[in-house]
Amino acid sequence: MDLNSLFSVSDRRVLVTGGASGIGSMIAEGFVRGGAEVIIASRKISAVEAEAERLGAFGTCHGLQADLSTEEGCRALAEQVGQFGPISVLVNNAGATWGAPMDQHTHDVWNRILDLNVEALFHMSRFMRGDLAGMASRERPSTIINIGSIDGIRVPDMQTYAYSTSKAAVHHLTRRLAKELAPSNITVNAIAPGPFPSRMMAATLNAFQDAIEQATPLRRIGAPEDMAGIAILLASTAGAYITGAIIPVDGGLATCL
Repeated sequence: MDLNSLFSVSDRRVLVTGGASGIGSMIAEGFVRGGAEVIIASRKISAVEAEAERLGAFGTCHGLQADLSTEEGCRALAEQVGQFGPISVLVNNAGATWGAPMDQHTHDVWNRILDLNVEALFHMSRFMRGDLAGMASRERPSTIINIGSIDGIRVPDMQTYAYSTSKAAVHHLTRRLAKELAPSNITVNAIAPGPFPSRMMAATLNAFQDAIEQATPLRRIGAPEDMAGIAILLASTAGAYITGAIIPVDGGLATCL
């Protein structure tokens, strides 16, 4: 057992969707600092370019513009990624949230949330499957990491009907993909984050961070190292025998109360 290589990701080429900010950025930075070649994708080109430049100070990071709200957008990103060579890790992080009373959860809201949070994840996994399988072996599987949420595990206090439903769907889809892709030596797991400092959580943390920390068994919100660490575990040899798992990273908020 070589502990120096057990958690190594230096031989990985990684695509992180929604990688220009928030949890995607935390994960991307962990992989870059770990020696992986990282490709981040996001809808806003200015944000992608700025983040790729920042992360480039620590290693190799490329930035691509992508709109994953449609199947065509997912296909276009998969084709763009090909210029860098085949990937061995796909992090499906791109997503959207919405919190409002039931009466405001219209058909358009449901479509927008489910298209990006669930369908895009499926299409990206589908379009990158050939790359991932081609780079995989029994001892060194390729990896898909889906970003779910503890709101897909528990019933949230906020009225995030479409969002929390979409994240529960992500968790189930993760298990289905894990079963489908295991014969191709591709592991598929989901991380279910709790509260982390991100644009998506900014308003909530500004108003309620102290209360959230007091309600969390570990008495704090998540740090970038917490998110980077679990992603590196799942993509390294250390995580090669883990598939179909939904892993809460939440300080015990969803599992200890």
